[in-house]
Amino acid sequence: MEHDIAWPGSVRPGGRTARVREAVLEVAGDVLADRGFAQLDLAEVAAGAGVGKTTVYRRWRTPAGLVADLLVDMAEQSLPRADTGTLLDDLTANARLVAKTLADPRQGNLFRAVIAAAAGDELTATALHTFYDTRLAEWAPCVEDAVVRGEAPVGTDPRAVLSAVSAPLYYRLLASGDPIDQDAADRSARAAALATVAGTFVS
Repeated sequence: MEHDIAWPGSVRPGGRTARVREAVLEVAGDVLADRGFAQLDLAEVAAGAGVGKTTVYRRWRTPAGLVADLLVDMAEQSLPRADTGTLLDDLTANARLVAKTLADPRQGNLFRAVIAAAAGDELTATALHTFYDTRLAEWAPCVEDAVVRGEAPVGTDPRAVLSAVSAPLYYRLLASGDPIDQDAADRSARAAALATVAGTFVS
């Protein structure tokens, strides 16, 4: 479930439409991270991005529509999966990227806000599920390759494995408040790898 966002230095398509979208989504992400979904106002976002509010209302219509597009953009900008040659190392790379994302003040707050919004808004929830579907599909070959190499049993469910890697880290973000650090990431990866080898995730 890797989703480290490659905002700095990202290569985006050119053109005015792309520049408008980039500016609006950057401001929307800042507002979400700083104040949460309830304070996401399209007119304020338009002003912050230097864009006419009519343009923002016409393209995104509602705060939920803006969040949905932000999640699409985040999926598009996410870093590709690791391919280290071993299951444990691939899952460790995955866990470390998740931990890096969630421990980042801006990105961690942004995910808290989006997850909270998804709990009460169907459009946001669908966009959030699509975001994770995209990331799980990107990383599924790590598990599929491990099956081919004989590291994992035939029938292992990649989605279940990758969810097991990230779940403890999200628990720390959303529930316990325990540190989300490299040690936590590495333990999560080791636990998921051991469970995978044991056949826990064979469907």
